[in-house]
Amino acid sequence: MSENTEKPKINLADAIRQKLEQKKQQNSNKPGSSFQAGSAKPLKSQNNKKPNNQRRRTGGS
Repeated sequence: MSENTEKPKINLADAIRQKLEQKKQQNSNKPGSSFQAGSAKPLKSQNNKKPNNQRRRTGGS
């Protein structure tokens, strides 16, 4: 029980920050796990709808 008295008390926010830093370090050590913005394909427009030519084909009204 003497080891509990030797540890300095830290508040909850500091403990959470330390855990987050540990997770970030573990994730950065794994190759390929981090997202690289440069390797992503550029987004293309999805607006592929063709205009309606029915009036032109049928002669209109």
